[in-house]
Amino acid sequence: MINLGQLKFAYKRKTVLFEQLNAKMDSGKIYGLLGHNGAGKTTMLKLIAGLLFPKSGFCNVLGFKPEYRNPNFIKDIYYIPEEFEFPAFSIEKYLKIHSVFYPDFDKVILNEILNEFDLSYESKLTTLSFGQKKKFLLAFAIATKCRILLMDEPTNGLDIPSKSKLRQIIAKYITDERSFIISTHQVRDLDNILDSVIVIERGQVIFSKSIEEIQQKLVFKKVKSLDDNKDILYSSRELGGFNVLTKNIHTEETKIDLETLYNAINTNKELVNNAFN
Repeated sequence: MINLGQLKFAYKRKTVLFEQLNAKMDSGKIYGLLGHNGAGKTTMLKLIAGLLFPKSGFCNVLGFKPEYRNPNFIKDIYYIPEEFEFPAFSIEKYLKIHSVFYPDFDKVILNEILNEFDLSYESKLTTLSFGQKKKFLLAFAIATKCRILLMDEPTNGLDIPSKSKLRQIIAKYITDERSFIISTHQVRDLDNILDSVIVIERGQVIFSKSIEEIQQKLVFKKVKSLDDNKDILYSSRELGGFNVLTKNIHTEETKIDLETLYNAINTNKELVNNAFN
């Protein structure tokens, strides 16, 4: 579905952001894209969407080169940026103008999500709060039934109940024919719905594993004190003890703590990746 190989990209008058970016994403999956500010997460999403063009290497998405902006490609991909502006339209007018570009647009799905988020067709987009605008954009994007949905920090601006609803909505509308790629710093907002985790550092993918692989190879636990266990890959102090990441020697099954995993990767990516060998 998405295949990036030896991808090189640089903004004008700036140092190279991607030198040899390689990544592959399949259909039917929800991917979490993690990394520090400036690591290249947003740029990667824009390259996949065809909003930025690689200097070299290849970017193949749904069998298309995104930079050519083929209409058959555009109808099957949707990018939700972290920041956006709306015209002074009502939701109803916005839908009349923009939904026609997506042949599979499903108004039933849209109505269900708008009801979940307490939004009405009469609402004027420019009078909505940032969180309400974000809810509408998420509803519209999912209702397009596009095969690839790219989301940049989708939980920013949402309150706690809305984040919970968003998780339920994403889980409900992912299908075997669709892929959702979510760039986020708020790992705790989405850790229950992800199928795979991709971590970017300095323009390179430094970690890419499925949730199933992570559960098979790693154990996440809280302990009162640290011992001399050589299988400890990472630890962090918390109130009353430590968060610990270890190799899964005894075939345990624990709940994944994405924040601990991400911190472990950034502390020593080689040590974490070696646990999968």
